[in-house]
Amino acid sequence: MVTVIGFSSTGGPQVLEVKQDGHAAPGFGEVWLQQHAIGINYLDVTQRNGAVPVALPSGLGLEGAGLVTAVGPGVTHVKVGDRVAYATGPLGAYASGRLVPAGKLVPLPASISFQDAAAVLFKGITAQYLLKSTYPVGPGTVMVLYGVAGGVGAIMAKWAKHLGAFVIGVVSRAQSVEKARALGCDEVLVFDTQTLAQEVARITDGKKADVVYDPIGRVSFAASLDCLRPRGLMVSFGASSGAPQAIEVGMLNAKGSLFLTRPSIAAHTSSVEEYQARANDVLAALQAGIIEPAVWKTYKLEDVAQAHADLESGRASGTLLLIP
Repeated sequence: MVTVIGFSSTGGPQVLEVKQDGHAAPGFGEVWLQQHAIGINYLDVTQRNGAVPVALPSGLGLEGAGLVTAVGPGVTHVKVGDRVAYATGPLGAYASGRLVPAGKLVPLPASISFQDAAAVLFKGITAQYLLKSTYPVGPGTVMVLYGVAGGVGAIMAKWAKHLGAFVIGVVSRAQSVEKARALGCDEVLVFDTQTLAQEVARITDGKKADVVYDPIGRVSFAASLDCLRPRGLMVSFGASSGAPQAIEVGMLNAKGSLFLTRPSIAAHTSSVEEYQARANDVLAALQAGIIEPAVWKTYKLEDVAQAHADLESGRASGTLLLIP
């Protein structure tokens, strides 16, 4: 039997249900994956609580790693016994085994463990497109990065430093400052809406930042805009504090002809080729030590509600994994 986590109504962690199901034979282009590690992402929380709607009843989870145990017709690039990982769905990663489209699978080098792959791949693809496509970060780029102590932020900070950026990390509490410095941030600020922009201006001798990466949303949006130089780019890629309020486009002009974008991982992995290229770039960076997995805690699959509660509480300092 297969252990599967699902939910039929939105709400707190208690809506997550542990069920038993049978194995399914893979269809055309599919494989059956016996999962060894499953990544938890904040997007999972927003789908569970209804902030990001999904059709119900539903499974949950978008990334995992494990062994291929059965292959359907038309599958050529992986075989039974291969160690693989995947990210970006389809929904249903919270399971001990599952069907996965073969095009989503990325072969794992022997040097990368299942847990490391599940901890890095989804967040790494997010970091990869934000740093290399949304804004081409390179030598001399001045960037403001929120959430450095979290999963995506930790990967972005190290990768951005490798690319040559000057990284101003923003954390929510003083206890996270040293961790942010250890990840390579050149300067670290504890978030304060009243002083953030002035502090960024002070650090940069008045020039301010080329790009701000803001996954916080409502409470930070205005302060983030004020951290940008003329023609700087505001990247709003999350909303952990709620969606930002609507703005008048004239405000962007008034603040220095700013650019604003709201990117998504779906738009940056819209083809198998693009997805595979980004995923392989992440695994190559992991192998090279450019980025590192930052696993805060592992949980049994059946303890998924506790994992979600810990993630929402703000106690987590890094990535959370489910282990079937």
